[in-house]
Amino acid sequence: MFSLPNPLRLVLVYIGLALARVGLIDDANVRRTVDLAWPRILTGLARMSKGAADVAMVGVALGEVAIAGVGFAGPYWGMAFALGGGLAAGTIALVSQRYSAGAYDELGQAIRTSGVIVLAVSAPVGALFVLAPTELISVLTDDARTIRYGADYLRVLGFGVPFAALNLVGSRALIGADDAWTPMVLRATGAIANIGLNAVFIFGLGLGVVGAGLGTALSNALIAAAFAVGLARGRLPLVGDFPISVDPTGRYFVREFARDITTIGLPVIGRGSIWTVARFPMLAFVGLFGPQVVAAYIVARRIWGLMNTPGWGFGLATSSLVGQALGQDDEASAAIYGREISVFSAATYLLSAVLVVAFAEQIVVLFVDDPASKTVPIARDFVYVAALAIVPQGVASSLDGALDATGDTRWPFYGRIVSMFFLAVPFTYLGATTSLGLLGIYLSFFAETTVPALVNYWRFRSGAWRRISREYRPDQPSGG
Repeated sequence: MFSLPNPLRLVLVYIGLALARVGLIDDANVRRTVDLAWPRILTGLARMSKGAADVAMVGVALGEVAIAGVGFAGPYWGMAFALGGGLAAGTIALVSQRYSAGAYDELGQAIRTSGVIVLAVSAPVGALFVLAPTELISVLTDDARTIRYGADYLRVLGFGVPFAALNLVGSRALIGADDAWTPMVLRATGAIANIGLNAVFIFGLGLGVVGAGLGTALSNALIAAAFAVGLARGRLPLVGDFPISVDPTGRYFVREFARDITTIGLPVIGRGSIWTVARFPMLAFVGLFGPQVVAAYIVARRIWGLMNTPGWGFGLATSSLVGQALGQDDEASAAIYGREISVFSAATYLLSAVLVVAFAEQIVVLFVDDPASKTVPIARDFVYVAALAIVPQGVASSLDGALDATGDTRWPFYGRIVSMFFLAVPFTYLGATTSLGLLGIYLSFFAETTVPALVNYWRFRSGAWRRISREYRPDQPSGG
């Protein structure tokens, strides 16, 4: 299936081969990386398109205040994903190493344990969203209309939180087993379903922000069910065979795996939560600029999320390939994968940034009900800056994946703390309260990406991950 031509894969292959011609990446590594990365990039586009579709459809239907309400709910939804995604980093590390080592009997135990852990963590979070959405949105703004829109949206999203977390476990488990195609198909299907449901609920039934939240929650539940059925049966109709299967009657909690998943995952949760937690004061400070700047910032953030999707593919490709190399005790190959894929990722980000800059205004107007609105030029300028600032994220994301696979997850966490709380948030605050103005927001975009890129590069080059990774490798392979 991976050999079938498609535009995204072809673009990535051309970028990789151009880098290979100048000696920056090995030709063989280009194709293996692309085969893992492009489905995950498409999956990322699918997932981020859900949030973008919610904002765009709500903006067209209800205007800028509704965009702000949905935007203020965003950090809470991001918090749920940070929890699920962090724990799923432990899943991919354990699965990739055992898959390459042939320790197949341990795979099901690791995946079932991951599912139990993410449910235990995510269900209370979803319940909080359902029971106290007004109080949560009120933390960020005192505008009554914005609070009402945000609370209505967040309340419905709460029902989808556990399903979204389980989707992350299923996706990471398959990628760890060298299958990025199946998660792409399932999650892209979920994104299409989300957009279709949104159209019905928002425009057809007139449910507004409630319809946007309902479409997101239902689409996540649909895909969680598909992952569960496919993993239990080893295949899924219309999708095909899964590379692994999980016996649903086996043990659902193995202490050793739970310890490894949480040890690897907690710093990743912290790393993901840093940006999510930082969004609370950042949105509050952006709110001091007024509703038009808030709407413009939220639109730019949704576009930023779409631009950031190459990192999903390259990060998880690096994690899978590095983990598999370490499962075979091949530390030299692991180092090569980490180094070469980071170059590949940064080049891809650069190309996408050029394209976004070229069409920034045309993209922005898709999110607003009035193309003549003053929000448009503000959002356009935000997008220009974001497109330039996001290029270092190519290095940060790919090396995040490499270090996750080795179990060395602390330093990326530290880098994210510095970038967000010591630079990005203060810059935003100074912009809102001094003559720095919008320049403060522009600087915050650059702070978010450059510091993590530098920290991750230094940590991976140090080689400390070699020693740490030995603690998580399987003791011996077993057949079956």
